[in-house]
Amino acid sequence: MTELMKDILKQPEELRGTLDRTLGPGKAALERAAQIIRQAKHVYITGIGSSWHAGMAVQSLLDSGGLPACLVDASEFLHSTQIARNSAVIVLSRSGQSIEIVKLLTKTRQAGARTIAITNTPESPLAHSADITLNPGASFDHFVSVTMYSALTLVGGLLAAAVLNNLDESLTASLFAPLSAVQKVLDVWSEQVTESNWLQRDMLAYFLARGTSLASCHEARLLWEEAAKAPATALTTGGFRHGPQEMIAEGMRFGLWVDAERMRSQDLAVAADLHKLGGKIMLIGQDLPESAGDLVFSIPKIPSAWQFLIDIMPVQLAAERLSHLRGVDCDSFRICSYIVESEYGLIADPKTGAP
Repeated sequence: MTELMKDILKQPEELRGTLDRTLGPGKAALERAAQIIRQAKHVYITGIGSSWHAGMAVQSLLDSGGLPACLVDASEFLHSTQIARNSAVIVLSRSGQSIEIVKLLTKTRQAGARTIAITNTPESPLAHSADITLNPGASFDHFVSVTMYSALTLVGGLLAAAVLNNLDESLTASLFAPLSAVQKVLDVWSEQVTESNWLQRDMLAYFLARGTSLASCHEARLLWEEAAKAPATALTTGGFRHGPQEMIAEGMRFGLWVDAERMRSQDLAVAADLHKLGGKIMLIGQDLPESAGDLVFSIPKIPSAWQFLIDIMPVQLAAERLSHLRGVDCDSFRICSYIVESEYGLIADPKTGAP
């Protein structure tokens, strides 16, 4: 069993632990962070890599609740953004040590912005510099971000719920239940992935989603690249309909996330048309008919806006399986270092991790 697979299988239990800690010992810090955001005139969300994808779900939750938030890639935020007065900055980073994150801390201080860190490393520069630190307290993954991505997304989502005064016992119960239920279906999904012909060694893959599941969609692309060393593309489902569909060809692979409530019939129609045009379809969502795609994952019942918490897991399994089909090692990076600590070049020294 690969280390990546071990990380995937332990993920639901780790997330239940993160939920317990955040709403137990970490509840006071969560409420203080929520108060900072409510008092701010401007809200920024930033991160890089999988942490930026986690920010997509946080932004979607805040935006849909009537509190606009600006999501900016940390590198762009560092070099291209002038931070507005009276701002709060939510910084997501599993290590709190990435070069862009460390440099960004000086910029936020100089702008007088309040910083909320969501990081799994309380001794990191990010945690030390932040006004409030929210620590998921989950186990670090072997290499590719699995639990780390999901735990940051979970804590960010809980923060958004606290800001919007939506954090109550009913929400908590509605998250615990699916995290328990998904543990029981991971083996079933793994069998589906193994038996399906949706995965191919040299497939071209497009991932499409809306709302909070855009976080899963973009994270899927990164999993393809990091774990399976294969190219992929991620787009909004709506945006895909405005031109990109012209490249559809026989045998292309498409992964679509279907929301339980919004644009459901429209997105199922997109899946049907992709199939008519020769595409092979993977669908992820709640209560999906098996006939709707070539590989269909019906996830446990969960509030629609929180589907992102578990709808990434089938694709994690698929990326791990694709690495076997491609004959690559999903448990190591060929080029990238575990923590990127320089802004120069691409190639890290295998001994030091430095460029």
